[in-house]
Amino acid sequence: MNNELFNLNISPELRLEFLKSISKAKELMAYYECAIMEVETKFKVLNKQFSLMSDRNPIDSIQSRLKSPESILNKMIKRNLPLTIEAIEENLTDIAGVRVICSFLEDIYTLKKAIEKQDDIKVLMIKDYIKNPKPNGYRSLHMIVEIPIFLLNEKRPMKVEIQLRTIAMQTWASLEHQIFYKKNYPEDIIPLYKAQLLEAANISYELDIKMQDIKKETEQKIISCEPDLD
Repeated sequence: MNNELFNLNISPELRLEFLKSISKAKELMAYYECAIMEVETKFKVLNKQFSLMSDRNPIDSIQSRLKSPESILNKMIKRNLPLTIEAIEENLTDIAGVRVICSFLEDIYTLKKAIEKQDDIKVLMIKDYIKNPKPNGYRSLHMIVEIPIFLLNEKRPMKVEIQLRTIAMQTWASLEHQIFYKKNYPEDIIPLYKAQLLEAANISYELDIKMQDIKKETEQKIISCEPDLD
């Protein structure tokens, strides 16, 4: 919750050298951008197909981000990794990130299964923070995947972190982030709000459950009202 980058035990010279090396690694960062575009395209195609099949879109929006050099440096030091470009590519799995905001809970798992079935994607890890939320109430489904990008003379596998969450989960996470991110609150203040944040997260999840139940009920009524042509 604090700005940990400036609390890390690293000399200013080494920090500057590393950040300069990241800036020079434009080729690698461009590859991550290409991987993001590949993943985004896959979800856009899936969204289009589902809209044709069921006359609705399971995806509300798609967001993406590329980690900043400062964030990369922070993570490398915290994990005690060598400050090299090779170590970045080998050890960090969330430099490229794609967040998919879904309409309903069931859409998350439908899209997860669809991604798992695609033969050019290798799923490296899945963390289900929906069924097993974090202590603060955070919910989302995370997938680390490896996807190929096709360059002029080679095919290169790149890692991308995918986050699947509902609109309600996204709202909670966004507000929690704005309250605490890079804020130097006194240590005795933060625990005072943990219970309230957890309560808000649970209310948000109850909303997701309720809206999904309403959706299923309306769909069943529509089916029951359809004329029998036999």
